[in-house]
Amino acid sequence: MVYQVNDLFQLKYAFQPYGWFVFFSTICSYNFHWYLTPHATSENRRILWTQNHKRLHLSLMVSSSIAAGIFSLSLIDHWFWLGISVLLTFLYSAPKLPFHFVDFFRKIAVGKTIFLALVWTYVTAILPILLSQEHWNSSHVLFCTGRFFLIYAICIIFDFRDREQDRREGIKSMITYFNEVGINILFYSSIIIFLISEIALYYYDFSIMMIIVLILPGFIVSGLYKYSKKNFSDYLYYFVLDGLMALSALFTSFLSF
Repeated sequence: MVYQVNDLFQLKYAFQPYGWFVFFSTICSYNFHWYLTPHATSENRRILWTQNHKRLHLSLMVSSSIAAGIFSLSLIDHWFWLGISVLLTFLYSAPKLPFHFVDFFRKIAVGKTIFLALVWTYVTAILPILLSQEHWNSSHVLFCTGRFFLIYAICIIFDFRDREQDRREGIKSMITYFNEVGINILFYSSIIIFLISEIALYYYDFSIMMIIVLILPGFIVSGLYKYSKKNFSDYLYYFVLDGLMALSALFTSFLSF
């Protein structure tokens, strides 16, 4: 996803250390989050595996955080922008920490879903543009907006699956607050904004074929929406839905338009 942004906008910056920083930071944040996650009935097999491999999560979290720190040294001039990514990542997993000072995060009505979508968008789209010191233009804004709302729509599906568990843990979000009709409106509104943002890129020299590739994941997510609210298969969620975030990147990175 980072490479896609580099390729589409021809960004020039220290891509190699940043790519490794993103790789190891993702492993670190992922294992940090699951290390803190208690048993959830919606993911019995997955959580059972997690509960039996806590040491593995911990070792991956520690080793990958060290590696991410090493690669971040090459980007030290951009410490402020990198720090924002760390903060956003922490805000997503903070409600799972067993400390009283994080009670505030469990009560934020919009927190969990927006933080996750924002950190993915920031790390894979916004931050590369900032590191390249490119002058921001309308095509950058439209692309980043589209990426955020696609990821947000996918996050809504994940949060719908987890909303009963989140309620038991006292973690609040729009998904735990809204009824199913409200969640549907939120989901389809996100898809519409995503489609408008990506289609508008046509007016900034993006080809029709490129636009089709960029909007394809949105149509697939919409088609899977009702099915995914009833089928909580880990393969569907962690392979198909998660994979849709990077689907267009596979095409734009390996095909010539």
